[in-house]
Amino acid sequence: MLSNELKRKITTLWDKFWSGGIANPITAIEQISYLIFMKRLDQTDTEKVTMAEFAGDSYSSVFKGYYQPKGSKEKVKRTELRWNKFKDKEPGIMLEHINRFVFPFIKQLGGEDLPFAKHMQNAVFIMPKPSLLAEAIAAIDDIYKEIDKEVKEKRQSFQDTQGDLYEYLLNEIATAGKNGQFRTPRHIIQMICEVIDPKLGEKVCDPTCGTAGFLLGAFQHILTQHTPPKEIHIDENGFRRGSQALITNKKLRKALYEDTLYGYDFDTTMVRLGLMNLMLHGIEKPKIDYKDTLSKQFSEENMYDVILANPPFKGSIDRNDVSGTLSLETSKTELLFVNKIINMLRIGGRAAIIVPDGVLFGSSKAHQYLRKMLLYRCQLDGVISMPSGVFKPYASVSTAVLIFNKASNEDDVKHTEKVWFYNMQSDGYTLDDKRNKLYKTDDVRDYGDLQNIPTHFHKKLQEIKKDRKGKFFFVPSVEIEKQNFDLSINRYKETIYQEATYEPPKHLLKTLLDLKQR
Repeated sequence: MLSNELKRKITTLWDKFWSGGIANPITAIEQISYLIFMKRLDQTDTEKVTMAEFAGDSYSSVFKGYYQPKGSKEKVKRTELRWNKFKDKEPGIMLEHINRFVFPFIKQLGGEDLPFAKHMQNAVFIMPKPSLLAEAIAAIDDIYKEIDKEVKEKRQSFQDTQGDLYEYLLNEIATAGKNGQFRTPRHIIQMICEVIDPKLGEKVCDPTCGTAGFLLGAFQHILTQHTPPKEIHIDENGFRRGSQALITNKKLRKALYEDTLYGYDFDTTMVRLGLMNLMLHGIEKPKIDYKDTLSKQFSEENMYDVILANPPFKGSIDRNDVSGTLSLETSKTELLFVNKIINMLRIGGRAAIIVPDGVLFGSSKAHQYLRKMLLYRCQLDGVISMPSGVFKPYASVSTAVLIFNKASNEDDVKHTEKVWFYNMQSDGYTLDDKRNKLYKTDDVRDYGDLQNIPTHFHKKLQEIKKDRKGKFFFVPSVEIEKQNFDLSINRYKETIYQEATYEPPKHLLKTLLDLKQR
């Protein structure tokens, strides 16, 4: 959890970009990411050189020798490309130096096996004026000094704090992106991870990963499982959270950092932001790649143990571009992604997917066939209905979370006996555009249903209720089939009606006449 001082410094950095002429938050976070990458490259390389010298190992610095940009006759010492070398140059000279040498250098680092650099080929360094660059570099240095200070004073993990810093930066992206993409709130991700419970040794994937929020949610959930109880703290959303600084087992770290998280996205900007997000959380070589997972070129099936996703509600795409392995005859992406995720899961694998409400009750053949697929090819464990304000200010669409296990690759046998429904009424924040935290009292947070949903989900078989008047209940799959596989909670929820009593009409009329005469 970031201190107010760090939050203030991050806000100052955003304000500098806004006043400096970069008002688009996506553009701003991209440029900030490039600068952080330059700083981080200098830091990590210096650390590796020092550690190699101390241990007597061999390590060749990426800043060793000379660098010559493609198409240029000029050479420059690679040491001049270090953050600590160019940051004190006069602003105009520094901007020219970064444009001519530093930025082309980091774009060509793909051969050095750095995933972020691999996806930098089409990146552009946009800095409207030298003064903004100088202010941004000073602000980033100031932020990292504050991180170092807090790490020493509060005994926090540097990686945890640095990762939280970038997540906080990403939270400032308060506008919908391309193709209906928008960030999933962190507390919703945490709630879903508590429900789906990813574990070490499982392959976790997000086929539409964006800035990698779900992958980080799974990462932090697994970290907490392997953190000693006395070292776990409660975060601002009421969830237990451990620290990666306490994961010292090398085999465990390798499995978690290298063999657990996989992400894909068809937006190169999101790929770069997702990679940077994971890298700043200590994952040196994250497995995020640029791919359209609905296309014919993507063929990964029966591979993953856990899939967590909030696919973009794009609308429709050209059916000719869609993979032939998908059963649905539709061009609607919100349906195709669920079909794709089912295919990507191994038998026994489980998934949690956020979908617009239309997926639950749409009347087309594709809608109904997809819902049948969830009952037959899968064991549909739960449908969590979320209020429409959860995704404000991005969008006001009503959504739900589908929770299921894959049972088969065919639809010939039904594997779902009953489905658990939960009606989320509050996520601990106001449901307007401001999305302010809710409080029970002045200093006691109201977390809404955030912790209740995972608790009741994991106890659902012990809490079976006969009526459907509460927040959660079961519905037999036979009944769902009779309703054209409708999965909307309002179809099955029992509404409690209270009979209203009124005075006889003549008494009401007399009251009205008395009032008129006064």
